[in-house]
Amino acid sequence: MRDRPTDLDESLLVTALEAWGVEAAGLTYAPVGFGDHHWTATGADGRRWFLTAADLARKPEGAFEELRRAMETAAALATGLGFVVAPVPDLAGGAFLRPLGPRYALSLFPFVEGVGGEFGDELTARDRAEVIDLLAELHTTPPPASVPARPLEPAGRAELERALAETGRPWAGGPYAEPARALVAGHAEALRARLREFDRGSRDLGRPVVTHGEPHPGNLLRHEGRRLLVDWDTVGLAVPERDLWLVARTPADLARYAAATGRTPDPAALGLYRLRWSLDDVAEFVAWFRSPHGSTRDAELSWTALTETLEHLADPAGGVASAQ
Repeated sequence: MRDRPTDLDESLLVTALEAWGVEAAGLTYAPVGFGDHHWTATGADGRRWFLTAADLARKPEGAFEELRRAMETAAALATGLGFVVAPVPDLAGGAFLRPLGPRYALSLFPFVEGVGGEFGDELTARDRAEVIDLLAELHTTPPPASVPARPLEPAGRAELERALAETGRPWAGGPYAEPARALVAGHAEALRARLREFDRGSRDLGRPVVTHGEPHPGNLLRHEGRRLLVDWDTVGLAVPERDLWLVARTPADLARYAAATGRTPDPAALGLYRLRWSLDDVAEFVAWFRSPHGSTRDAELSWTALTETLEHLADPAGGVASAQ
């Protein structure tokens, strides 16, 4: 997130780091990503760390337990996969996630000096080949016991359908609430049509594997000549297309994956996950604008992304836009 959380005292972070044996000599907010908050910290010994405070209030019920399992899964995967940037266990009981007040949960990562990208960046054919090779290795790794399942159904569907049913009455929450209501009302027919399209395509997509969930350029780092994958909070069991739609662009990309894994990607499933991403984004932005919010940079970015995503969904060809 670009905006610092106003309800989180950063002194709590300094205290919380003691559970990892880190005596923070410096703490800097890192305005990256979307949904959670991040800082970099420098310990008294000069070592640098990366902190993530997950905003549980913006996640479904049971989010702490699901996130705990995701962090444990990333740590388990890192023992055999060198490209996984995994959280560090605390010294008290080996926990990878700790509560931070009533709203947040903290995880700690080693700071990796690398070159990253942004969501929406176009990868070259060579870059895509590298990432597809990483995904093939991930997808053929035996699932750790901790890995959560990731259902195909959009996580925010119920909220989205509730919002669609309530476009005839005022929305409250902040400055974007009423504009969001008007925007959604204007795209209601297209949204309902895309939900029906999603339902028609939903089916048993085959054997699930361990997927990252969001292997886009914003979660890729190049470090000392190799690719790394960060941000494993979305790791989970699903079909390979959950990852592949974000990376593969050509038949050659899909053929490379098939040669590495023996599994031929399903074009219909790729399209289904592309549509799912857009529907989830709309649901998340709408839920935000129907909740208390202000005129912040993150709200502005979300408004732009909501507008663009709805425009893409109204186009028969579909599309993806994101504030990430």
